[in-house]
Amino acid sequence: MTVSNLSQTARVEMWAMDLVDALEANYIKSYPNSSSPVKFSTSVGRKYIKILQEHGGVHAFIDKKTGEVYKPASWKAPAKHVRYDLRIINQRTECYARADFAGGYLYIR
Repeated sequence: MTVSNLSQTARVEMWAMDLVDALEANYIKSYPNSSSPVKFSTSVGRKYIKILQEHGGVHAFIDKKTGEVYKPASWKAPAKHVRYDLRIINQRTECYARADFAGGYLYIR
């Protein structure tokens, strides 16, 4: 099955996992000698996919239907403004390239 045959929700879940990989790679790049690298995971809810940092909390929210990435406002809710739209290739590429484990890429620039 090719990516174009997947449903929008399945594509968004795939992009969320790619973001998790980018965040973990950024941590390893920043701290190559760390004995216990930070891990990230996803939690799929009714409306959003939460990107969770192990022992840290919510890192980001991704809308399951649209692929829009939000900075968290709290454990349960995203901030109001969209930071990236993963459906748009340029924004998705920029999101992965700028992704840092501390979340600085989620601030409005």
